[in-house]
Amino acid sequence: MSTGKRSAGLLLFRVVDTEDGPDAEVLLGHMGGPFWARREAAAWSVPKGEYVSGEEPEAAARREFVEELGLPVPDGVWVPLGEVRQAGGKTVSVWAVEGEVDPALAVPGTFTMEWPRGSGVQRDFPEMDRFAWCTPAEAAERLVVGQRVFLDRLRRHVRGEDAPSA
Repeated sequence: MSTGKRSAGLLLFRVVDTEDGPDAEVLLGHMGGPFWARREAAAWSVPKGEYVSGEEPEAAARREFVEELGLPVPDGVWVPLGEVRQAGGKTVSVWAVEGEVDPALAVPGTFTMEWPRGSGVQRDFPEMDRFAWCTPAEAAERLVVGQRVFLDRLRRHVRGEDAPSA
């Protein structure tokens, strides 16, 4: 049994009609803090966060969505998109929910870190500094590489091509 870090998230989506059939636009968040400030490509994420042994991953996904956006999780069916082990060793589990929120209403949670490094100064930064609905092409470019598989699984689900989880 793995004792590595685990994270859970919720990928909000809306179905859009395209000339190739139905597809999914997704709500992503740009990672906050100084490391991500000047990056766009591979600097966006599914709203997610770590959880500890004993906490249900679905509960963690719901909690993290609320903490990171400051908005309630829309009602809807939770579609399991499976889990992926990231390059750093963390295992990420994601569910998708079809729903609608206005990204302009988000009030992101914050974290504290020493910045600049070695200065002894503690500063607060938003966990995610902005949110946006992204087309599949935008999402594929913006998402951190290790999360792109969840977008692919969701798109297959929306198109009715196969089961979303691997």
